[in-house]
Amino acid sequence: MEKIRLGIIGCGGMGGSHLTGMTELSDVATITAACDIKLEAAENAAKLLTEAMGYEVKAYQDYIDLLPVVDAVVVVLPHQLHYEVGMFFVRRGKHVLMEKPMCNTEDECINLIEAAQENHVTLMTAYPVRYWPETIKLKELVDSGEYGEVFNMSIWTEQYTNYTGKKEWPMSAKNLGGGQFFSHGCHYVDILLWFLGRPVSGTHMGTNYGTPWMEKEGTSNAIMQFESGAMGYHFGTWGARGTQHGYCFQIHTTKGMLEFRRATGKILFYENTNPDIPTETPPEDRVHELWSDDARGKKTQYETRHFLECIRDGKQPLTDGPGSLQGLRCIWRMYEAEEKGIVADLRGLGLDEDWKK
Repeated sequence: MEKIRLGIIGCGGMGGSHLTGMTELSDVATITAACDIKLEAAENAAKLLTEAMGYEVKAYQDYIDLLPVVDAVVVVLPHQLHYEVGMFFVRRGKHVLMEKPMCNTEDECINLIEAAQENHVTLMTAYPVRYWPETIKLKELVDSGEYGEVFNMSIWTEQYTNYTGKKEWPMSAKNLGGGQFFSHGCHYVDILLWFLGRPVSGTHMGTNYGTPWMEKEGTSNAIMQFESGAMGYHFGTWGARGTQHGYCFQIHTTKGMLEFRRATGKILFYENTNPDIPTETPPEDRVHELWSDDARGKKTQYETRHFLECIRDGKQPLTDGPGSLQGLRCIWRMYEAEEKGIVADLRGLGLDEDWKK
């Protein structure tokens, strides 16, 4: 099968992460186009790709002009533009890898999913964390049962992202589709659903205290309960002036705790480290390194490769439209419940449940 002709739309900050990953995809794709409303940004991206790939990648200012030269596109634009651009390409038979979140409203998501299905094209949401080797390894360890049954999974994502003094679209709740929870937390709601299964209930509290540049919340706390009885938690902030967790997953099980810290690239298992649990094993021998990786960054090459292989092989992406919609529905329900001061009912929103209900 011929290589897939791939174009990138949006060559700003996040677009740069995708560009880096694309240089590792020469066996499955030919990168044909870099597009940005700021032509200079597109030209810089095209130059970088041309040098890395060893063939000419052209720059475009208008995404409409990509139609003759692409089979698939990666859309890395502000959230409020996802629907317009996504619909343009799927209606014309082009495959779409959409930066998260898929769209800003439920109706837009449904329309885009249905249009992709009607036109027999692949629609996938770019949730890179799901495809990181460390996340896949952590899921394998959990699913093996060797480390006990999971009763709580906590995810911390602490960073400083300040838009003060800039006319940036993420400051607007309308443009962003919400706040930090919707824009960034969608990654980790997806992870919690993948690891823990069908959700039952959830609650969210957010604030822009500490992040006054945000119209909606810049700091978010979300708790979810699942059918198994397990709990899931995500804390995210764009206001961290200092951090210990950084990006960290901790999974408490009936035998100990599995942990992944992005800063170290290691997966550790803490076995019976509680001093109240009798054991003859010294504390230093009860922490086991199970996996490590020195690579850092967004690692978008893994999700993009999955997208391209799904196109090539006619398979459904792991983070497809319906599954992505279910995760966003969890967030929207928790937002609505937060406004009412109640707990959200999340039943029916598992990744394996009917999204059309």
